[in-house]
Amino acid sequence: MKIVVLNGSPRKGGNTEVMIKAFAEASSKNEVMILNVASMNIRGCLGCQYCYEHQGECVQKDDMAKIFEVLKDADMVVFASPIYWFDISAQLKTVIDRLYACGSTGFHFHKTALLLDAGADHVFEAAIAQYKAMSSYLNWEDMGIITIPNMTQKGSMKDCPKLSEVIALGKRL
Repeated sequence: MKIVVLNGSPRKGGNTEVMIKAFAEASSKNEVMILNVASMNIRGCLGCQYCYEHQGECVQKDDMAKIFEVLKDADMVVFASPIYWFDISAQLKTVIDRLYACGSTGFHFHKTALLLDAGADHVFEAAIAQYKAMSSYLNWEDMGIITIPNMTQKGSMKDCPKLSEVIALGKRL
């Protein structure tokens, strides 16, 4: 299975990255590609409908084209993000908004998962609601939602007991 992880964290070596690397290592029987979307040049959706008139091609010529290309062969997409102000990072949200272009042609992948971490607890509801709404609307099979709270220090994920849930998800796929 080809799994694409969309890393929405701009923080290199941070807790989201630690979580993603553990997932990728545990998913060793699969082909896993990690895309660090926060370091890519991706502009917001213009809502211009060009993609619907041109077989899913976006009018904007930026790094989102690379993501579209990779997703053409993906069997599964993992959305991974820290929680910033009660939701996923703006960088990952921009990518999700731009996935609108695929609405005219459909998605190759049909399995998804959500990996979230935050410096506090009880802050995951908005991100989970958005993910569940997308999954339901697009008939994606949810393979797992993992939330890891109280990651207050960079790197604290390495010693977090809940990281075992991420590893178990990776092994299960």
